[in-house]
Formats: sequence, C-alpha cells, structure tokens
Amino acid sequence: MVVGHGQVLIHLLALSKIKVILTKVVVTAMAMGSHAFKCLHQHVSPDKIFIEPLDSDKTELLLIDRISQEISLKQNEGQIPATSESKQIYGIFGIIRLLAGPYLIVITDRAQVGTLNGHTIWKVTGTQVLSYTKTTFHLNEQQVQDNSRYLAMVEHMLAADSYYYSATYDLTHTMQRLQNTSPEFQQMSLHERGDVRFIWNSHLLLELAQQQELAKYCLPIMLGNVSITPCTIKGDAFNYTVISRRSCFRAGVRYYMRGVNSEGHVANYVETEQIVEYQGNKCSFVQTRGSVPLYWSQYPNLKYKPDPQISTIDDHMAGFESHFATEVYNYGRQVIINLLDQKGQEKELFSTFTDVTQKVNNNNIRYEPFDFHKECKHMRWDRLSILMDRIADEQDQHGYFMVGRDNSPVSMQKGVFRTNCIDCLDRTNVVQSLLSKRTLQQQLEKLEIIHSSQPLESTAFMSTFNNVWADNADVCAKQYGGTGALKTDFTRTGKRTTMGLLQDGYNSAIRYFMNNFYDGFRQDSIDLFLGNHIVDETECTLKPSALLTERDWKFYALPAIFLVAVSMCIISLLLPDEHLGEQVMYVLFWGGASLLTLIVMYIYGGEFVDRPKLVSKSFKTE
Repeated sequence: MVVGHGQVLIHLLALSKIKVILTKVVVTAMAMGSHAFKCLHQHVSPDKIFIEPLDSDKTELLLIDRISQEISLKQNEGQIPATSESKQIYGIFGIIRLLAGPYLIVITDRAQVGTLNGHTIWKVTGTQVLSYTKTTFHLNEQQVQDNSRYLAMVEHMLAADSYYYSATYDLTHTMQRLQNTSPEFQQMSLHERGDVRFIWNSHLLLELAQQQELAKYCLPIMLGNVSITPCTIKGDAFNYTVISRRSCFRAGVRYYMRGVNSEGHVANYVETEQIVEYQGNKCSFVQTRGSVPLYWSQYPNLKYKPDPQISTIDDHMAGFESHFATEVYNYGRQVIINLLDQKGQEKELFSTFTDVTQKVNNNNIRYEPFDFHKECKHMRWDRLSILMDRIADEQDQHGYFMVGRDNSPVSMQKGVFRTNCIDCLDRTNVVQSLLSKRTLQQQLEKLEIIHSSQPLESTAFMSTFNNVWADNADVCAKQYGGTGALKTDFTRTGKRTTMGLLQDGYNSAIRYFMNNFYDGFRQDSIDLFLGNHIVDETECTLKPSALLTERDWKFYALPAIFLVAVSMCIISLLLPDEHLGEQVMYVLFWGGASLLTLIVMYIYGGEFVDRPKLVSKSFKTE
C-alpha cells in the first residue's frame, strides 16, 4: 500500500496531537493522584475528633482520640455522634504539643488567590486551635500561665497574613524544578515531595506524617507571598504571578537572626519567582535574597541601629562555602549583589564579606558590590542603571525558564542573582524589582505580547507590575522587620516622593519600637512554631519554666528611679513655691535626675529590650 505525502503529514499531525493529549492526561493524572483533600468536615465530641473527607470516594474517617491521643484511619460506619459539633474545614495545619497537651490546628477559612498552571491557589484567612484536653485542672498555677503564653505564641504565628497552599499543586517548588522531576516524584504526596525549606508546618505535621496512609491529610503550607494577576496588553491576556517563598531554616526576626549558621542556612532567606502564563506557554524567572553569609550579629540595645558584631572565632569561609555549595546545587551560577554601605556602620561587614569572596576559587560565584546609598544619594535613583548595566550580560547568560504549549522546555534558567543589603529588605526589594522588569521585557517579547521597540514602561501594565512588587516588598518586610518596606514609593512610581519619605519615617519608628520591645516574643513564637523549641511536659514541675528570664537589678531599679524623678519634676512644676529660686532648683534637680537616668538606661540598653527566652538566649548587651 502506497501512502501519499499528504496522508503521511496527516498521520504525523494526528500522532503529534495524540502525544500532546497523552502528555496532558499524564500530568493531570499525576496531579490528581498526589493531591491533598480539598474540603473536610470536622466533628468534635467529648472524647474524639472526627475528620471526614468531602471530596473522596472512600468512606473513611480520620479519628483522633482525645483521651489516648491516638490517630487512626477508620471506615465511616456512622460512628459520628449526632450531638457532635460539626463544621467545614479546608485542611489540617498540624498538631502542636504544649503543657496542657496536644492541640489540633485546622484551616477554617480561606481566600482564593488565583489559578497557577491550572491549579487553584489559596490563602489561609482563618484557623482554629482545638485542645485535646477539655480543662487545665491537671496543671499547676505556673504551668497554666506558661501554657497560656505558649498558646499566645501559636496564635500570633497563625495570625500572620501570609500563609498559602494548594491541594493539587506543589507550591514550594519553582516551575523549572517541577519540570525536571521524575514521574515517581510526581506520584508522591504533596507533603513528601515538597521543598523542606519552604514548608512552614513540617514540624506540626510530624504526628500525621509518621503514618503513610495519612499522607493525603498532610497539607504543606508556605509562608511568604503569592500574587496572581490577570493582565492585558493590547488585547493579549496573560496571568502575571509573583511568589516569594520564605525559608523556615534560620527563621527569625530582624535583629535576633542574622548571618549564617554551621549548616549554611542564612537569615531572611527568600526565593522569589516571577511567572508569566500566556496561551499555554509559561515563563519563570527566579531570584534569591539572604543575610550576609558570615558569622555576625546585631542585637538590639535601644540604639536606632546597633553596630554589627562580626565573630572573631568562627570560620567565615566555612560558613560561606557551605551556604553557596547549596545555592549552586539548587540554582546554578551565582551573582552576589552586595548593596551594603562601604563606609560608616556597615563598613566592617562589607570589608569582611569582600575579603571572603575574593579568597573563593569558584567559577560559579561572582561578586558585584554596589554602594546603594552612596550612588543614589540626593534622590538620584536613576543611577541604579549603573548596576543594571554591569550585570546585564550575566542576566542574559542566566536566561529564564520557559515551556511551550506542549509542556516541552524552550529554555532553562542557568543561574540566579543573590541580592543582599544589611536587612535584605528595602534596598534588596528595589534591585530585585528592576531585575524582574528587565527579564519580563524579554519574556513578553518572546511571547510576542510586546515588540522589542516597545519598552514595558510605555504600557498601562507597568502600574500593575509596580504595585505587585511594592506589595511583595511590604509582605517580606513585615515578616522579618515588623513593618512594611521602605522606599516602596520608588517601586510603585519609579521616583522618590515626599509622602514616601514621611511613610518611611513612620515605618522606621514602628520598626524601632518592635525590634526593641516586641521581637523577643516574635522570635520565641517562630522557634516554638517551627519546633526549634519543644515544650517539655515536666516544665514548671521537674524542670524550671523555659519562659523565665533572669534580669539584672538595673532592669527593675532604673525605670523605677526614672518614674520617681519624672513625677517629682512634674510636681515641682505644678505646685507653686513662695521662693521661685527653690522651685527652679527642684525642677532642675529632678529634671537632671530624669535625664541622667535615661542616659544610664541607654548605655545599658541591652538590659531593657525584649529578649527571646526559648532558643536565642545568648547575646551581647553592649
């Protein structure tokens, strides 16, 4: 039988279509085969907690015995009591053990963020913490107080407005990583295959994860930011997504968590991925940020900016190499953009970082210092183009990840920019947004949404881009520094404004207050939530309370002296005296005493800040 060229072409096209369809079916099957339950019913009785799946063909129940504390999977045979309290929930956040016993944490409310790669992404907007035990009568008075404090820490962490999840999509991995995985990997449950760096409820899921049959109840939850925005440029509709994944390794707050540890993990490490989806095509661009990977600290001491303290006993090179060995393995070539000041308070940290990088013999690491504040002083933000010009060739060499409509790769990202300033917040946010904008221009040109002669700045889409990145900056800054980011007026508008400067002043004042008088509690909350501190049932009985802190006499005496001196000064001002000279002397004496006490308190500032009590206990007070 002779087949004509036209028929051969038709057969080839048909086979091609079949291949595409099969690919989509396999990918869909993998996703469906590994998803967590989308919706559940929780039934609470005096002795048991029943979790009933609503989107499964199986008639099963997750049973938690509140007395024996056993967790098991049972067939649903109508054993749920009619008198039980029932409510719909959207997932199990995890289980945490405090002094009163275990607490079950469930998701009670959520908001849809959008759709990514065909999968719905959710933001956690409501949770419930349910104690297995019905009373605290089995605890002594100190244990009741400490348990309430621990519970407040858990609730503080759950109140963070930045938890995200998907029941069907692996939100902890970049698109490029997911593209390079095997079918066996895709068949695993979302919790098992998730990137452990970015699963913030790993510790809370330990009791469930120990039983393989409970894998579908283990919902991995990410802390960070997810923004999914439908956009249009000249009639071409596409989805624009920015995801920032905050690492749970060496997690903490601004002044109590700095630098690197012996395992190579750095403080404030965030992976940020920019994604464009257009007519089945997907593009991704990844950047990272993280604290200067040396051994250093900067503990609060009532100063507006405490001096960074660089360790003289730790091996900085070992910490640096440990960190970047992991970074190169995960992302490829590294370009370090160091935005530290090269003079003043940050000079020593900058010099040490520069010295270490110059000693490294690794072709996969390049160091690019840029004194942000010096170069951009007097509102000369246009001078950021100097930095962008220096790294443009490497940005082109790194490229970006892209897959076509048939899910076949078009290009891969070969390296990342790792940006840092001292906090990895404000200056870092500005530079990351500029890098993302340049790559986005290339991606939209490749997708033929815009032409090479059409700069992105000329489109109405730039308003969306600027606001997405400014919002992303605010979220990252709140999680580490306690307030929204500084300099976001430049990110939103492309220039510095008077209102932006005023907003920065307000945020700086709030940061000062939180960093000195609230961050000890915030750090303890993170350490408890992530399992860095495990509550011992014998606390306050066989062992001392972990929440007690020994304070120096100055902590109690100096504030009392200050209050007395201020009170006497006010009384001297308000009560008239027959002899004006004596009244003036009283006012000067007590006013001077008040001022002197304030100066002494400032000198010993480290004694008056809110310190962590659970893990990060050793720090300097100068």
